[in-house]
Amino acid sequence: MLSAVTLVFAASALAPAAQAAGSSEAGQSKPGVNAPKSTKSANSAKSGESGKSANTGKSANTSKSATARAGSKASPKAKRRSAMSAAPARPSYGQIAGLHATPDDLALKSSVALVIDQDTQEVLLQKNQRAVLPIASLTKLMTGTIISEAKLPMDEMITITQDDVDTEKGSGSRLRVGAALTRAEAMHLALMASENRAAHALGRTYPGGLSAFVSAMNAKARQLGMQATTYVEPTGLSSRNQSSAQDLAILVAAAAIDPMLREYSTSHGAQVAVGKRVLQYNNTNRLVKNPDWDIGLQKTGYISEAGQCLVMQARIAGRKVIIVFLDSAGKLSRLGDAERVRRWVEHNAGSLRPTGALPTRTSSAVPGTNG
Repeated sequence: MLSAVTLVFAASALAPAAQAAGSSEAGQSKPGVNAPKSTKSANSAKSGESGKSANTGKSANTSKSATARAGSKASPKAKRRSAMSAAPARPSYGQIAGLHATPDDLALKSSVALVIDQDTQEVLLQKNQRAVLPIASLTKLMTGTIISEAKLPMDEMITITQDDVDTEKGSGSRLRVGAALTRAEAMHLALMASENRAAHALGRTYPGGLSAFVSAMNAKARQLGMQATTYVEPTGLSSRNQSSAQDLAILVAAAAIDPMLREYSTSHGAQVAVGKRVLQYNNTNRLVKNPDWDIGLQKTGYISEAGQCLVMQARIAGRKVIIVFLDSAGKLSRLGDAERVRRWVEHNAGSLRPTGALPTRTSSAVPGTNG
């Protein structure tokens, strides 16, 4: 098993290549382009559509000329998307480090996994749990924690500004600049639908501004004992937001105590009135609607550097468990891994033996937090 230090070194050394392409998860239905400003043209928000061609019986030359004419009329944004769709998928940090080669008894598609008993802190399943990787929109769980503990007025109106527009990956949002919504609505959309502009606005309007908010995120991580975790912004669009499965399990356990975080993260959907428009948002995790699951708290995440990620607190076979998956290989594989774990726990409910325990969390007070 690779150590966290080895993994961070490998990922950092290849970071420029890994950061060259990927998608933000915001809204899940319209992933955005996942790259820094200087590399936006190398990435694709969607693949498979712009590369299609229609065979209508016309000659190849006619088809090519028609394509050329269509291309000349296309908007610059459409041209960029067409060119970017041909770019090969970039490997995640976990793939670069070879973490997917680590075997496990359940043949999980996630390169990192951790399942613990929430009440006893016993580790039931572990796979590369100390590896430090980008965590994408799992970041928003800490964002919600900080907002909740700050006891700010949740009915206060927040206006989306140009500062909230993603320049890290170029992802889109249905919350236009100038849109106004309450802090509660922004929190709901950030946790349930992974809305990036909503999450950024929460951090920007925090007392002291965005820098104070990020400081509070990192201070809270230290307070909880998340020693391998670093936050640089509140959305998860940056691959420099990094953590381990072991640290994230600690965060999930802490966040699962908060009724607001539980309610907003597991909500099936929500309608938000923004000006004259009413926007319908749905949960990025379809398992919350599955009657086989009893989920108390959850968050999904995705950027190319992180792969597909998922954290959950759920009750399985009468047992409260915390599940963490990082760097899952496909869009639905994290859900498949969750189903494998659920069936495994149910089948072995009376015979599961712990393989360890999480480190004891620290209890030192951190200035500026309510923890």
